[in-house]
Amino acid sequence: MARNMFGAGFVVRATHTLLTWVVTLALFLHNTDLRKCEEQGELLLPVLFFLLVVLSVFLYFMVSLMDPGFILTDSVKGGPCSDEDMESMIPQSSTPRLRRCGYCLLQQPMRAKHCQTCKRCVRRFDHHCPWIENCVGERNHRWFIVYLLVQLLALLWALQIALSGISPSDTWGLWFRVNGFLLAALAVVAVFSVVVLLLLGCHLYLVSINCTTWEFMSRHRISYLKNCGIEENPFDRGVFCNLWDFFCICRTVVWEQMYHKNTTNSF
Repeated sequence: MARNMFGAGFVVRATHTLLTWVVTLALFLHNTDLRKCEEQGELLLPVLFFLLVVLSVFLYFMVSLMDPGFILTDSVKGGPCSDEDMESMIPQSSTPRLRRCGYCLLQQPMRAKHCQTCKRCVRRFDHHCPWIENCVGERNHRWFIVYLLVQLLALLWALQIALSGISPSDTWGLWFRVNGFLLAALAVVAVFSVVVLLLLGCHLYLVSINCTTWEFMSRHRISYLKNCGIEENPFDRGVFCNLWDFFCICRTVVWEQMYHKNTTNSF
């Protein structure tokens, strides 16, 4: 973990942390609702906001530093799923096979992909996120979405706090001098709020249909999806089951299992 923290992503993580605390400090120092609550001795809202920011930073580092599901050996994970079991899950019409990665030479389970940045194969690969300088995959995808949700709440609250601190002035020049630093913080918070909102919405949609960003963007190049229809997703069990498997099941889910919606046998 220490090697990951002080490796290539150190600058990115340090920038995120510094930016977070600079904006937070600006909101506490200016004449915002937080400052007014402090002056009146009402510490509940300032403390809650501070704890929310701390939680967002903690989740950021947790998602950034944890193993996203790197494939370390040729053994197919999970014990209950051997190569034969995996083959039985695959429709015989398409017969995609487990293949060896051309970079790390390890056997890739279905839905895994080699990340050129991390230089490893990742199970249920979603994407490599440059902001956390880590892949989003089987093990940290759930926590990545939780982080986005907490981050969005903190950003929206910070947006409301920043707006409450804008002070009127007689001239535009004086107004910009008085509110300049707070306006810069407001701009940063607004931009990140839009980005995080879009990311969260996209990921919740993909989770609800049991699809990854990689599968959604590169469907035409993925062997096990080439023979499926444009609107067909062989991993989709329905919104409720997909969300339940993703958020509520603690044990490892067999994400490679395909489901057949149109196969009915008549005797």
